[in-house]
Amino acid sequence: MKSITSRDNAFYKELKQLATSSQARRKAGQSLLDGVHLCQSWLDLRGAPSHCVVSDGALGNPEVAAIIARVGALHAPVTALPDALFGAISQVENGVHIVFVVASPTPSKAPALVEASVLLDGVQDPGNVGSILRSAAASGIKQVYCSPGTAFCWSPKVLRAAMGAHFVLDIFENIDLAPLVRAADIPVLATSGYASERLYALDLRRPVAWVLGHEGQGVSSELLDLATHRVAVPHAGKVESLNVAACAAVCFFEQLRQLQA
Repeated sequence: MKSITSRDNAFYKELKQLATSSQARRKAGQSLLDGVHLCQSWLDLRGAPSHCVVSDGALGNPEVAAIIARVGALHAPVTALPDALFGAISQVENGVHIVFVVASPTPSKAPALVEASVLLDGVQDPGNVGSILRSAAASGIKQVYCSPGTAFCWSPKVLRAAMGAHFVLDIFENIDLAPLVRAADIPVLATSGYASERLYALDLRRPVAWVLGHEGQGVSSELLDLATHRVAVPHAGKVESLNVAACAAVCFFEQLRQLQA
């Protein structure tokens, strides 16, 4: 295990850039996984990280010690930082101070829509994107396609909200969604609060592609026009619409309910 004590260390400066700059993460093709749960999930599902970084104060934590042992067995580097230095690279308050540096997966060219999928059309809030990824993974969906206006899926906030869902999904970013929808071999269901079709009236016992839109503007008119169905989630009361992440969860698990019935 190496130790860094200077803020001027080149590797430490790189860590701070990865922690604070989306542009730096995209340019480097790397992300930070912050906390015990994400690090354990990466080890379980993907293997060794590029680097493991831990604070001096966390070295006595049994869960951290177990992670470091697994990382060492995989011959990946481990570096310890003083608590004061570690604080600048972690966005988790009162968390256990361990992060993995990992290569952000870059899947090959996005495949055609042939199995259960999610298309995110300008969903900008990282918490919403992470929640949608988590619900997608939990309901058995495998592929997620993101338009250029959607929050970067490998940002720290999205990673924390998804709680490891990234590691079991194929995520395709900066995708022009319209050509995918035009060429789809499965029904495409675009959610809209103004749609006449109701979710619970649809037969979802087959693969479909769900289209979810921007928090305020919803799915674009182009994708609404291209979709096989425009779908609304019925709700009672005077609330105009559901949060996009809540809408996604209702849709995904209604499909799962029908498949398992």
